[in-house]
Parts: sequence; C-alpha cells; structure tokens
Amino acid sequence: MANRICRLLGIRYPIFLGGMAHVSRPPLVAAVSEAGGLGILASGGVPPEALERAIAEVRQATDRPFGVNLMLMDAHVPMQVEVVARARVPIVTTGAGSPGKYMDALKAAGVKVFPVIPSVKLAVRMARVGADGVIAEGMESGGHIGTVTTMALVPQVVDAVSVPVVAAGGIADARGLAAALALGAEGVQMGTRFLASEEAPAHPCYKQAVLDAGDRATLVTGRSLGRPVRCLTNKLTKALARCEEEKRSPEEFEDIATGGLRRAVYEGDTESGSLMAGQIAGLIHEILPVRTIVEDMVRGAHAILGDRGRLLEP
Repeated sequence: MANRICRLLGIRYPIFLGGMAHVSRPPLVAAVSEAGGLGILASGGVPPEALERAIAEVRQATDRPFGVNLMLMDAHVPMQVEVVARARVPIVTTGAGSPGKYMDALKAAGVKVFPVIPSVKLAVRMARVGADGVIAEGMESGGHIGTVTTMALVPQVVDAVSVPVVAAGGIADARGLAAALALGAEGVQMGTRFLASEEAPAHPCYKQAVLDAGDRATLVTGRSLGRPVRCLTNKLTKALARCEEEKRSPEEFEDIATGGLRRAVYEGDTESGSLMAGQIAGLIHEILPVRTIVEDMVRGAHAILGDRGRLLEP
C-alpha cells in the first residue's frame, strides 16, 4: 500500500519536523526537507514580514516541499495566513485552535492543512471542516500537550477519521516510526529528536541538556491555567510548579515563565530557560545530522516491519 501522505505532499518519507518555536527555523526546516521528510517552519510570535523572509530563505536552501506551522492563538495569524497563501506554501500545520475560518483561503491557494489535535473529538471536527490530514499528538510530547498518550490516541483517531493520520509524541527512532505505522498512522512528527541535530539552531547547552536527560527528566507545568507545557526539569519548572501548588495568580505564573524559551534557545540558560522537550529525551544520546536521523529511522523501520515497510514508500 503506497503512502497517502507522501503522494499528497510530494515528499519521500512521511516524517514531519515539529513546528518548534525559535528552533524550527530555515536551516533546520531545509535540512529535514532535503533529507526526504517535511520541514515545518515555526511562525509563533513571528511578524508577517519576518515570516515572508523565512519562507524565502527556506526556498533558497531547498526546492523540496516544506510547511509552516500556525499557532492560531497568535495575534499575527490572519496576516500570516495571507503570507502563506500568497507564497503558495504546500502545507500548513496548526495548533491551539481550529483553522476552520482560514480553510477557504488556504485551500484556494492550494495549501494542504494538517491540524495538530489532542483528542478524537477534535480530529473528527477537523476532518469535517476540510483538513487534509491530522497530527495526533500524545502527552509525551515536549511543549504544549494534551492529556492522552500517543499509544492510546493514535489508533482511536485512525478509527474515527478517513484522512491520513500522523503520530506525534514519544517518537525518536525506527522503533517509534514502526510502532506508529503499526497503530495505523501513515507518518510521524518529531520535535525533540530534531532539536538534538547538528542543523538545529538551538544553543549547544540546550542540546546537551537533552542528551543528559533520563526517562523521568521532564515536568509538566501550567495545568492550572489550562495550558500544560512539558519541559526538562530545572529551577524554572520547579518555581512554576511551586507557583501552582501555592495557587498564586496566573499573572505571577506568567511573570515567571515569560521569556523562558528564548533564554533556553538563544542563551543556553539551562536553569532559568524553558527547555521544552518530550519524554523521549531519555532515548537520545548523540547529536546527529538530520539526514542520518531520517535515513536510520526509515531503514530501521523497514527492517522491523518487513512487508509493512511499504507504508513508507511514496
């Protein structure tokens, strides 16, 4: 059975780069697309003019398909949609809301839409409003998370919708790719594994923190605000956890958290920075080129799956 995602998007392997704010920038996006996957450019907090420049930068670095991730709570989104449509970006992934009101404009420009969803109910809703596929993201993921594990979520979403499903959360090697395909997904999305790559524009100290992480190295904060986020445990996450335990105000929580991701990515601050990473960090032990990561995953998954490895073929 040929892979619908590869045919739909014109990519070689159904492996997506997660749209990590401040990390999924042109160098990493282009590297993933060049390796045969789908690089996805993060647009959270990026003004329209800067997004336009970033898209142009990716296109200078690769002629392969790539996408843009839209965080729908961002105030810039209406103008970002205009930029994406005008630039004819092949695919958009979305998070933090429904892309329904932007669907007509994106489809008119030939853009494929794959919302990131944390539940079956939202997956069904997205398919009804015209999504070309969905990304079922389990709570093992780094950054903003839902409440259902990848293992439980993916097969239920596969059973509930007819569009292609991409699995995300807790995937970092060939075994994760093979498991996702066995659950009925037709592709995977990874963030933490690509963060720990040579091409990722994140501070070396951030990357080293991922390599040093164990299986219980992450902490989820922000549940009381309705915005749970998974990061590597450090002074910042402990302070945020105390803030919630003591039932301090949301404003005080935000004051502590603000700027944390920038401190991690650009300054390499491993104590006061938000080191967003998934639970799979404990499986990552070396910084590798993106191409090596992708090719090792595909080759290993073929060996594990046998004939089912044809699901990886376009």
